[in-house]
Amino acid sequence: MRAVEEHVTTQRATLSYEDRDAFREVCGPNDDHLKLVEELLGVSVDSRGNTVSITGEQRDVEFARAALDQFYELAKRGYNVSPADIPRAVQIISQGSGTRLSDVFLDTLNVPTAKRKIAPKNLNQKRYVDAIRNHTLTFGVGAAGTGKTYLAMAMAVQALLARDIKRIILTRPAVEAGEKLGFLPGDMAEKVNPYLRPLYDALYDMLDLGRVTKLMQENAIEVAPLAFMRGRTLNDAFVILDEAQNATREQMRMFLTRLGFNTKTIVTGDVTQTDLPDRDRSGLAHAVKLLREVRGVAVVEFQPEDVVRHPLVQRIIVAYADDDVREAEARATRDDVRRRFRGGE
Repeated sequence: MRAVEEHVTTQRATLSYEDRDAFREVCGPNDDHLKLVEELLGVSVDSRGNTVSITGEQRDVEFARAALDQFYELAKRGYNVSPADIPRAVQIISQGSGTRLSDVFLDTLNVPTAKRKIAPKNLNQKRYVDAIRNHTLTFGVGAAGTGKTYLAMAMAVQALLARDIKRIILTRPAVEAGEKLGFLPGDMAEKVNPYLRPLYDALYDMLDLGRVTKLMQENAIEVAPLAFMRGRTLNDAFVILDEAQNATREQMRMFLTRLGFNTKTIVTGDVTQTDLPDRDRSGLAHAVKLLREVRGVAVVEFQPEDVVRHPLVQRIIVAYADDDVREAEARATRDDVRRRFRGGE
């Protein structure tokens, strides 16, 4: 059998930049940003003066060129390029969506008291932010660490401070994550606080403790378990249902019909991480399937590569997802063997 030879098209591109300060921002200290581009795209990048030469396969050279050109434009506009931006930029450009880096990295949410600038970090986060802006009900579905709750919280705080709404309502099902906590002492608020702690954490990351306390005393921010939503109509509000995979179908239906006028609702969760005894009763997957095509509803599905926590988190999520697939295939094989055995009896 004759071997098939692969012909690799090698290309070389030379780029020159006039603004030396912006160019240095693109290169990073000791050309660290250029080294990351080399590593991620498998190209060779050499810089001399205000000139960069890129050598590699044609497609990879084009991706690298687009990344450097767009980072240069960002730097000229005062953007500080960080090492974490490089893989995100490569991901956005290599997806071929036509989205420019400036559309993502400069889409800063206006949270004046935030400890740092809050903006989408990848293409799906950008789609998520735009979906919340343009739809009444948005589902953010995906693994932990993809920014679903944090970005929704930032947009809620922005809307409240801009007086576009009168209050923020944060809720989640009071379901224990695989372990029984037993009796919890205190009044109702103290009993449910452990379940709502992640929502408080995101809130305190954007607003100082004193301001959060004041807003909660004024009922401008309300944090409550999902069961407390029954019988209410939520007007002039930004409502976030977190960990929605732990809501039953009945609870989800109850919650979604609370929607009032001038209200945005965001439902976040990971359909693979439900803590309900009967996983098939999870209301999140059912609602997404049922409402995906309904006008006014948006569904944004995050992937493992959208994780913006430590890179190890992304690898852990992929490993567990692969294991879930193997277990599902094994169960299907066992069920098939049982059916054949019973058929032969």
